[in-house]
This record gives sequence, C-alpha cells and structure tokens, in this order.
Amino acid sequence: LQLALAGFRTVLIDRDGVCKHTSFGNSGLIQCENVVPYAFPRQPLKVLSYALNLAPEARLIWRDMPSLLPWLFAYWRHGAAPRVRATAGAARPLVQAAALAHQEMAESAGTSHLLRPTGYLKVYRTAAAFDQAAVEDLAAAHTYGITLELITASDLKALEPGLMGAFAGAVYYRQPPSLADPAELTNAYATHFEYIGGRIVTGDVRALTQESGGWSLAAGEITLVAPHVVLALGPWTNDVLQKLGKSLPIGFKRGYHMHYQPVSDVALTRPVMDAENGYLITPMRRGIRLTTGAEFARRDRPPNTVQVDRAERAARGLIGLGPRLDDQVWLGARPCTPDLLPIIGQLPGHAGLWLNTAHHHLGLTLGPISARLLVEMMQGVDPFTDPTPYSPTRFF
Repeated sequence: LQLALAGFRTVLIDRDGVCKHTSFGNSGLIQCENVVPYAFPRQPLKVLSYALNLAPEARLIWRDMPSLLPWLFAYWRHGAAPRVRATAGAARPLVQAAALAHQEMAESAGTSHLLRPTGYLKVYRTAAAFDQAAVEDLAAAHTYGITLELITASDLKALEPGLMGAFAGAVYYRQPPSLADPAELTNAYATHFEYIGGRIVTGDVRALTQESGGWSLAAGEITLVAPHVVLALGPWTNDVLQKLGKSLPIGFKRGYHMHYQPVSDVALTRPVMDAENGYLITPMRRGIRLTTGAEFARRDRPPNTVQVDRAERAARGLIGLGPRLDDQVWLGARPCTPDLLPIIGQLPGHAGLWLNTAHHHLGLTLGPISARLLVEMMQGVDPFTDPTPYSPTRFF
C-alpha cells in the first residue's frame, strides 16, 4: 500500500491470501511505547526457570535446541545492557512514529474508526514485582521519552472494574491504540491497495528468479517481471534467500492465541498484560483474546496447548472467562533477529531485491512505518530516519 500510494505500479504476491499467518494472531495492540526490546534475561534464577520451563512467559522445546542454539546464543549476547540500550536507541525512531503512521494509513483507507484510543495496562499482583517495574519503566520513560503512569490498586479497579483479585498496582500506557479485529484493519488496507490500482496475485515467491535488469516470478498462468522486488515474508524469509545463496539469522518466538466468551457484565475496555505471568488479554469482536509469551521451537513444529493452558489458568483469576470459542489454538511464528531490530533495505549483491522483515513482536505495529522507510529508500529521497541500523548488511 505504501508503494502504491507513492506511485509505484505494484503487485502483491501472497501464497495463501492476505493476513492468514503471523500478523493475524497478534494482540491487536499498536505498541508505540515498546522501544526497549524483549531482551534475553540475564538474571540466573530467571534463566534457570526458562530452562526448566517453569516461567509461563517462555517455553523451550528441548529436542529442537540443537538447531536453535546458534541463534539463541546470539540473542543472549545481545541481551547485555549496552547492546539493549543500542537496540532501543535504534528502534526508537520507528516505534515512536508507528501510531501516527497507522493513523495516516487508516485515514487513507477510510478505516480510522478501527483504531481504538484505549492504551493498555501492565498489571502486577506482588509489591516486589510492581516496585521493580516502576523503577525500570520510569528509567526507560525518562531515557526514551515514553509516556506512562503508575496506577494504584484502587485506580486500577476504577479503570477496569472487571478485573478480579488483589493487585499491587499497574503501569498504564495511554498512547498505544488497539484493535477489535486486527485482520479487519489489515484486510481494509489490502482493499484500499486494490482500489488505488494495486493488484493481488496468488503465488509462491520461492519461484523467484533473477534476470538481466530485474526479477521474474511465475504465478499461475502469468509471469511477472519487475526491476524491484520486496520480500516481506517474516518467518519464511530464508526459504527464498537460501536459493540465492544467502541466509539471515532469523529465529522464531512462536506464540499462541485463543478466544473466550466473556462472562462478566463488566466489560474489559482495553488490553491488559499480566506482567508476572507473561500473557496478554484483549477485548475483541470475537471475544476476549488471550495471547501467550514465546515458545522457542522449530518454526514448523505442530502446535500444542501447553502454554495456552497455563496462561488460561492464570487468566481465569484475572478476568471472568467463559468457554473457549475456537476449535483449536492459533499459532504464529514471530520472526526475530538476535538484536531484535527489523531488516529493512536492499540485499547485498542482489540489485533490486529489498527486504522488509523480522519485526519480532512488533509486526503489526511497525508495518506502515517500516514500509514508509523502505519506500523512501527505493525512491532515493532522504528517509525520515537513518536506515543504517536496520540494514541487512549488518549480517554480512
């Protein structure tokens, strides 16, 4: 859509249809405050709890570890404090422009009403966890210009009277908008793309071939030829790059979701993260969506319900949840680089082949703004921010 809006004659090739995979299952939150990355923990006790699968926010499939260890080691290295600060500083221009970029794109598509001005809450049940979060989050807010409020237990109950149990407090981020149906917004963007002249074609980009002066792809009964190709393939990026003799260090933080029938007469009005149990609940059109933390496993390992089951048990003590509304858990693979910065730019040695991928937990959040940056690079104009930190050349 950003390419078409900029005047490029654009075809979108998609294997299964718009919004059928990873971005379909997100929490519906435009996290314009999420500058500091989800770094690999450095506290020994937390690392041990992850290794033993005792922490609800993370699960390791140990039989997959041999293939995952190189990426996990690189991710661990980038969890050192100086590297986390470097990542946060590099991410800031994209993350903090994300909400406005969505607003502008939604206005162009006539769908601004889908962006709800809700903000979101991170709730804490224990005073120790809340006090630690207050120190860390306030420090990050001061460093990176993030707006937040510390909420007392009584104020939390006033904001969300449907929450149950005792709380020590909450961190309230007012700025991030949320969605009642992320797929509805994404499909609206696709509809607008076609309306302004874009074309959507079903095809498998693994058939991409380089030719003199450009790129060619056979899709069904047609062959598409173009001087420029953008790979926005998320966890499937290397499926194409390996055919070109390249590979990027993209790992996978798999995540699940499930919808539940609300049982309380008092509706949940905004996303709420249970910070001590590593899941998030969001009021959506279908019901209350519960999204899990990260499962470290092979990308294509079949789904299981362990992480959803554990999060559900905790969530039933947080909000009134009725029966499950989905026949099976939904699974997506969040594509992550070790430094948790996206990959945006031209692939070295392959003129006209551009990447916009590996947005980790922020795929929906960063979609419009990272696309804007890429389009500015393709146009040859001065981009709104320095694209160097996101360049694929950092891995070659």
